[in-house]
Amino acid sequence: MMGPRLWILMLVVQQVSPYRRPAEASPCRVLQEDVDCSRLNLRRIPPQLPATIHRLDLSQNLLQNLTGRELPPSSSVRHLDLHGNKIQFIQPGLFQDMSRLEELDLSGNSLYIYAALNTHIGPLTSVRRLDLSGNGLFTDMSDYFLRDAPALAHLSLNGNSITKIGRGTFNGSQALTNIDLHNNVIIEIEEGAFESLTGLSELDLSMNSISCITDFNLNRLKTLNLSKNSLTNFQADESDQEFELQHLDLRENKLLYFPVLPQRSKLIYLDLSRNLLRSVNCSGPLEELENLKDGGYLLTDPDKPLSLCANKRHQDLPSLLYLDLSYNQLKAIPSAFFRSMTALESLNISNNCLESFGVDGLNSLKTLDISSNNLQNFSFGLDALAALKVLHLEGNALQTLDGFSRLPSIQSLHLQQNQLSVCPPLEGPSGGCVQLSSIPTLRFVYLSENGLFSIPAGSFQGSPLLILDLSQNPGMDVGSSSLSGLETSLCHLSLKGNQMQSLDLDFSLFRKLKSLDLSVNRLTGVSLWSGESSLESLNLQNNSLVTLASGTVIALQKTLRTLYLGSNPLSCCRNPHLLSLLQQNRLSVPDLAGATCWYTRDSESVEIGVSAVRAEHCQSADGKVLWISVIVVLALGLALVLAVTLKLSHSKRHRFKRGIKA
Repeated sequence: MMGPRLWILMLVVQQVSPYRRPAEASPCRVLQEDVDCSRLNLRRIPPQLPATIHRLDLSQNLLQNLTGRELPPSSSVRHLDLHGNKIQFIQPGLFQDMSRLEELDLSGNSLYIYAALNTHIGPLTSVRRLDLSGNGLFTDMSDYFLRDAPALAHLSLNGNSITKIGRGTFNGSQALTNIDLHNNVIIEIEEGAFESLTGLSELDLSMNSISCITDFNLNRLKTLNLSKNSLTNFQADESDQEFELQHLDLRENKLLYFPVLPQRSKLIYLDLSRNLLRSVNCSGPLEELENLKDGGYLLTDPDKPLSLCANKRHQDLPSLLYLDLSYNQLKAIPSAFFRSMTALESLNISNNCLESFGVDGLNSLKTLDISSNNLQNFSFGLDALAALKVLHLEGNALQTLDGFSRLPSIQSLHLQQNQLSVCPPLEGPSGGCVQLSSIPTLRFVYLSENGLFSIPAGSFQGSPLLILDLSQNPGMDVGSSSLSGLETSLCHLSLKGNQMQSLDLDFSLFRKLKSLDLSVNRLTGVSLWSGESSLESLNLQNNSLVTLASGTVIALQKTLRTLYLGSNPLSCCRNPHLLSLLQQNRLSVPDLAGATCWYTRDSESVEIGVSAVRAEHCQSADGKVLWISVIVVLALGLALVLAVTLKLSHSKRHRFKRGIKA
């Protein structure tokens, strides 16, 4: 029987130090005040979390329900990431006590199930950034999350199933500055849906089904993305108020005419690519517009007529820096269209139907792309394009070009896929050619697929080119002086696909040449270096090469880093220097598996990979002849040495005997 003192002592011990089951270690990773519980297949939130947490990451788990028991309120949490779970229920008011919560990511869950309960999530008092993307939300379902979010600035609803933006959708989130509605099914936007958001600066409505924007009046908006919709018309409010809009993306729609932009605009970026533009006017003839309205195109507000914008044929865009009109159906653009675009730096009109293009002014333009049209004439005024650096004219029908020497800043000319020929130096283009000499700023010239027959001597004299592409001109003749003047500048040269059988050039003279492409020709041998080389990459694929001259290989072995050799009938036994070069570890041969050579065995030609060549392969047939020749030469040499030695020995003995007699 236990004594009273012992019983009292045990009772005191129990009260002072009660027995507790050891707590399980949390599977989460803790770094100072950041807790990472992501990708742990959690079905419940671990209870053993630090008392103070600034960032809590519970993403990519299996959580389904969020309640007060699952997510204990913590006033210290500022960033809560719950994306990529299976959350379908959130206890109303759960986030109310998180007074410091600024970022809440609920993307990639199943919140459409919660929204179907018609239950308000409760106040998001301090949340500034909310991500509800990829939750299967339908129209009006977002209202249950936005009704009481007074501090919300950034909202993402992309990847849901919203079809309509109502007038009161954002009434509880008046501080919004950025809204992402990308990749929904929006057909209708009620008038005034965004007008109360006086701080809204970025709006993404791309990848929806919006067919028409009329009376656009969000004058404080800076960025608007309407790409990948079904727009047939974009028309801004015709008031005199100043718009802050700077970026407008209308690509991949069904616009037939240039949009009606705000009269007072700060626009710097306008993308109209991949539409159905037929004219740069903002409207066409009246009958075309009537046909457009009768043709089944849906207007957001069918009661509002399309504006003929008779006084807006050419709109003022003095701040515009970037304009993309590519992939449309433009047949002509009057030069007056660009008159107000005094700041324009990049203009893309590629992939249209232009036959002629002329430029006056545009002295801030740095990049001009008119590629893939049907241009037969390209011209520019005496004082035009003063800042132009890059000109794309590839894929047209040009036979002659004039005036590149008048472009004081030109650096890159893309002239491939035309019908041009190159003028001799100091000869004008009157003979139907392009003058490319004496342009001191020129660095890059691309002339592939022009049907060139020859490159006259000194064609690029006075133009310090770094890159020259003369590929895909079958039958083109490149003489020993064709590239004269480029010895101290040229770094990359392509002569690919020209069906050349020989090449009379000494590349030792080109002291900065780093890359040379001679692939897809008919070269039977390569002996192009008489001295040292700076070459790092050489492409010899698809030729008729049997040997590489030993002098060439020796010149290349110090600097060459990459060599392409495949699809050549190389000799295994007549390229000892080449095979030795291929065995160097520092050399990369990307097509080594397809690089083969031939040797003779039992009077038959045998093909093997160059990496598999051994000494014994060259001891038969032609290899055997070579070895026999070597042995015969050595034998003859030994016989000669022996004969001379015997003669000298006999002569010495004879003199010695005569000396004794005396």
